[in-house]
Order: sequence, then structure tokens, then C-alpha cells
Amino acid sequence: MMNTTHAVMGIALASPLAILAPEFAPMAAGAAVVGGTFPDLDLLGGQHRRTLHFPAYYAAAALAAGVAALVAPGTATVAAAFFLLSATLHCVTDALGGGLELRPWEATDERGVYVHPAGRWVRPRRWIRYDGAPEDLLLAAVLSVPGLVLFDGWVRTATVVALGVSVVYVAVRKRLPEIEMRYLR
Repeated sequence: MMNTTHAVMGIALASPLAILAPEFAPMAAGAAVVGGTFPDLDLLGGQHRRTLHFPAYYAAAALAAGVAALVAPGTATVAAAFFLLSATLHCVTDALGGGLELRPWEATDERGVYVHPAGRWVRPRRWIRYDGAPEDLLLAAVLSVPGLVLFDGWVRTATVVALGVSVVYVAVRKRLPEIEMRYLR
């Protein structure tokens, strides 16, 4: 999935707080955006979907942070819970997408996301065929609705920007391998 999809997924995850605990909602949305995009920093070095993708460990940490946020709600506990929950969701949903190949629409790679405690890769399910596929844009659009409806200010602006970037990325996605081969190698 596109990183922008993970970002708006984080905002959607935090959206119940816009009604239940509005004093925490913008901060939770911000933490969820950072948590939802954080695992993809491993694109910059290391092995993508292995170096910073920890579905099992993030889930355990999110459970502990969620309990802490319920027992002692505050800026730090709520932010930690939403960061970790969104990072967990990122890793789990990556397994629903395509593999790690340069042209993921060819479906030649069977590495979805690495599960460290099991010491193995989970195969990609390809429900979202590849990052930047039309269905990825549709998912990003649907997940943007809570950010557009329940929030204002920077959260709504970030949602609009993420959706705009998503549209552009989908429009050029299949050209990126050619550009990379031509100019970056």
C-alpha cells in the first residue's frame, strides 16, 4: 500500500477520539500518522518490510500502551498507543498487498512482510495488488472520509494533501521502475 494510505489509515484509526475524547483527537491523529508511516522508513536502507516492520512486536507494545492509555490517559500514553497501533496496522496491512518486486503488478515475489518471532516471511495476499494500484487509491479515499468529516485544522489539511499525493502517485506508479532504471542506476 501507498504510504499515504497508511497515513490516512492512522487518521481514521484516531477518528473515534474526535467524538469520545476530542481533547486527545488531533494529537492521537498525529501520532497515528507518524506510526502509520514509520515502518516504511526502512525503504531508505536495510530490507524493506523487514527492518522496521515488526507486526508481532508492535502489536504487543500497542496492547501495553493501550492499557496504559486507558488507565492513565494523557498526552504521552495516548500518543504512544496510537503510534504503536498504527504501526501494527501498517505491518499487517502490508501483507494484504503485493510483494517486494520492482514491478509488483507482475506478482513474482512472495515476500509480504517479515514476522520476526516466526523467522519467516508472510506471503502477500494481493488484495491491494500493489502500492499505487487503483484499489489502493480507492482505499485511501474511503479512509480519508473520517479525516475530512470529523476533523478540522491540520488534520483535515493533511488528509487532503495525502489524498492529492495519492492521486498523483497512482497516475505515475507504473512509470517509476522505468525512471529508476534509466536515471538512478
